[in-house]
Amino acid sequence: MRFAKPLAKLVAEFEKLPGIGPKSAQRLAFHILRISDDQARALAEAVLDVKERIKTCPVCFNFTDQELCEICADPERDHSLLCVVAEPRDVAAVEKTNEYRGLYHVLGGVISPMDGIGPDALRIQELFARLADGTVREVILATNPTIEGDTTAMYIAREIRSTFGDNVRVTRIAHGMPVGSDMDYADQATLIHALQWRREI
Repeated sequence: MRFAKPLAKLVAEFEKLPGIGPKSAQRLAFHILRISDDQARALAEAVLDVKERIKTCPVCFNFTDQELCEICADPERDHSLLCVVAEPRDVAAVEKTNEYRGLYHVLGGVISPMDGIGPDALRIQELFARLADGTVREVILATNPTIEGDTTAMYIAREIRSTFGDNVRVTRIAHGMPVGSDMDYADQATLIHALQWRREI
């Protein structure tokens, strides 16, 4: 089906978004046509506003609209704990648990030789600079349980131990069976990780 040029352009732009296929892009475009001018203007202004005002925190590299992000600026956070994640959205995921009260460090990706991303492309040197003053006692590596995530975690753990020895404890988030799932639905890799990361009860 051929669309009018402005509509076709909008569909094409939506298709560029991650996780949006042609049909989803068309649904979004037609939804935009149905909403009021005020709603469309509010959406457009929100997109422009986030592009203009959001920047990275100079300490942890999370997204913020302030000089420091709210987490880094919070004196109640535990400065001896540092959770290392790949992307800002991972900070949001950990924060949703309401269990972690330390600080974060966003790497800006993971090591991926296939994509030409090596350690130098990540914020690993900035991480080491944060560890240098001795405030951080434990680094929690919270990259995804993928080949790239595990490679990144192992590389950082090795470098921290090599540089700081026993002064900084390095831990990795456990991964295995999801809560509420059945064993017979779990894939082999998930069960292997669940066994490897078992703990005493």
